[in-house]
Amino acid sequence: MTQEVRVRFAPSPTGPLHIGGVRTALYNYLFARQKDGKMILRIEDTDSTRFVPGAEEYINEALQWLGIEIDEGVKEGGDYGPYKQSERRDIYRRYVKQLLDDGKAYVAFDTPEQLEAKRAEIKNFQYDASTRLLMSNSLTLPAQEVQQRIESGEKYVVRFKIEPDRDVEVNDLIRGLVTIHSSVLDDKVLYKSADDLPTYHLANIVDDHLMRVTHVIRGEEWLPSAPLHVLLYEALGWADTMPQFVHLPLLLKPDGKGKLSKRDGDRLGFPVFPLEWHDPKSGEVSSGYRERGYLPQAVVNFLALLGWNPGDDREMFTMQELINEFSFEHCSKKGAKFDYEKGKWFNHEYLMNMPDEQLAQLFTPVLAQHCDASAFSAQYIARAVGMVKGRVNFVGELWDNTRFFFEAPTSYAEKDVRKRWKADTPQIMRQLIEVLRGIDDFSAEASEPIVLQWIKDHELHMGNVMNAFRLTVVGECKGPHMFLITELLGKEETIARIERGIETIQPIGDAQ
Repeated sequence: MTQEVRVRFAPSPTGPLHIGGVRTALYNYLFARQKDGKMILRIEDTDSTRFVPGAEEYINEALQWLGIEIDEGVKEGGDYGPYKQSERRDIYRRYVKQLLDDGKAYVAFDTPEQLEAKRAEIKNFQYDASTRLLMSNSLTLPAQEVQQRIESGEKYVVRFKIEPDRDVEVNDLIRGLVTIHSSVLDDKVLYKSADDLPTYHLANIVDDHLMRVTHVIRGEEWLPSAPLHVLLYEALGWADTMPQFVHLPLLLKPDGKGKLSKRDGDRLGFPVFPLEWHDPKSGEVSSGYRERGYLPQAVVNFLALLGWNPGDDREMFTMQELINEFSFEHCSKKGAKFDYEKGKWFNHEYLMNMPDEQLAQLFTPVLAQHCDASAFSAQYIARAVGMVKGRVNFVGELWDNTRFFFEAPTSYAEKDVRKRWKADTPQIMRQLIEVLRGIDDFSAEASEPIVLQWIKDHELHMGNVMNAFRLTVVGECKGPHMFLITELLGKEETIARIERGIETIQPIGDAQ
C-alpha cells in the first residue's frame, strides 16, 4: 500500500507572510493535491520573544484568499494536533529527555557573556566537538553539580552532540545528493529552559515525524540545516521514516543580487506581502497584493512560474492546471528574479479573460466611491468595463477609464481643445446633432455608417469632426470606439453632452 503524501507549511507568527513564504505554501499545496495527499498548516511559535499579535490570523486569511486549502491545522483540527508548537511542550520534553538519556545531547550552562568571551578568545569560534570540553556543560561538570544547578532554577540549554569526522548525506528532490561534513556543524541548541520550549530544530523534527510528514518542501535558506535534521532523525531512531527533502530556489531582487526583501518592494513600488499589513507595534502600514487590486488567481499563476516551468512556453494556468502539471523535475536550482512587472501582466491577462459581468461586480464598490452606483444597471456597468478592460492592469484603474460613462465631462483636455476645436467646430457639431436626432436605431452598427456618410457627403475633415465629437462626449480624445460609447450612453445623453460642449468649450491657441 502506497504511503499517503503529507506536506506541511510551517510559518512563524512573527509578522506578515512574505511572498516567498506564499510560494513555498503554494508548491506544498500543488504537490499535495497532485498526489491526493494532505496539506498541514503548523504554527511554529517556539520563539515567544518574536510573537506578533494578529500574525497567525493574517497567515490564515492570506492562504484562504489565495485558494490554498488547508486539510489539518489550528482552525481545521486533525488527528495529529495540537498544530501550534507552543501547545506541544509535553511532547517535546519527552524527546529532549530521550536524547539526554541516550547521550545524544547534553546540558549547557554557558551565559551569553561567557560565550562572547570565548568568541573573542578563539577565532571563528563554534560550539562543537573541538570546543565543547572547554565550556560549562554536563560533559565537563560532575553529574551532581549539573543536577543541583538545574534544581536551583539556573537557566540552561540542551545542545545536540554532533559527532565529528562524518559525511552527512541529504537527498534532495531538486538538488540531488548533497554531502556535508559534520565538522562544519555546531552543537545546535535544541531546548531552552528559560521558556520551556524547544528551538526550531528539535520541534521541527518531532512534529514532522509525529504528524507523518512525507515531504519537507521549504526554501533554499533552510538547506544548511538539513544535515542537522538528518542526524536528529537518526539520533531519535526515526531514520526509516525520514521525509524526502525539497529545497526551493530563492526569490531574488528584481535588480541587482540577493534575496528579495521588503525594502526592494518599498524602493520599487510593489508589495511583498499578500495582504495589507498593519504593524501593531510601529503602526506602519505595508501594502498587499489584494489591496493593490491583484486577483488571487493572477498572484498564484505569477508565483508558480517563479522557480518552476511546465517544460514549454505556456504561461496561463488555473489552479487545477497547476496541480496537474507541477513537478520538482521542472523546478530550477537557481534563484528566480522577482519580475513584478510580469505580475502586472498576469493580472491584466486575468482581467481580460474575466467575463464582463464578473468584472463589473468587482468594480461596483470602486464605482460607489465616486458616484451613485445604484443609478446604473449591472448590465450597463458590465458593458462599460468590457469596453475598456484591455487598457487596465487593475480593477481600481477602471474608474479613470470609464468615468465618462457615469458622469458627463465638466472640463475638457486642453491639448485636445487646442488641436481639435476650431472656430467652425461649434457649427459643425450643431449639424451633427441634427444628424443624430434623425437616427432611430442608435446602435453602433446602425449609427456609424450614417454619421461617416454625412461627413463624407459634406466634405468635412474626418479626423477633426470625430475628435471634436469625442471631445464633447468624453472630455478628451481617447477611449474605446466612439459609436460603442454613444450606443451605451443613448441618444439623449449623447446630444446633451454635445450641446454642453458647444456652450462650454472655447478655442485656444492655434485653434483661434
